[in-house]
Amino acid sequence: MTNKLSKDNTINLEDFRVREGQRVSKVFTGRDRGKYVRENSKIDEIEAKYNAINIVIPDNVYSINPSFFEEFLVNVVRKLGKEAFLNKFKFTSEGDYEFEGPLNQAVDRILKNQTALD
Repeated sequence: MTNKLSKDNTINLEDFRVREGQRVSKVFTGRDRGKYVRENSKIDEIEAKYNAINIVIPDNVYSINPSFFEEFLVNVVRKLGKEAFLNKFKFTSEGDYEFEGPLNQAVDRILKNQTALD
């Protein structure tokens, strides 16, 4: 389901939740899922076109693992560095999930050329 109100510079993670019948995932986890979202959201192309990018974390998300963020954001973080990345990308949680810790951990790992497996 695509958010019809999305702007071209907005990536809503709601569009990338795993759905099974009436059930909707409440977690974003793993490098494979991060890669899938990176490729299908076209984040690298969006970053090249816009001065500001919005990432929306949907309501009822209960966990986003650093490994997901690492693979999802790897190219843009390496390109921009931490400060420029955090200035260009604005994250908004529609619920009460506190994403800052996992996000910062992932950004630091990307820039140190580490992964969760190292």
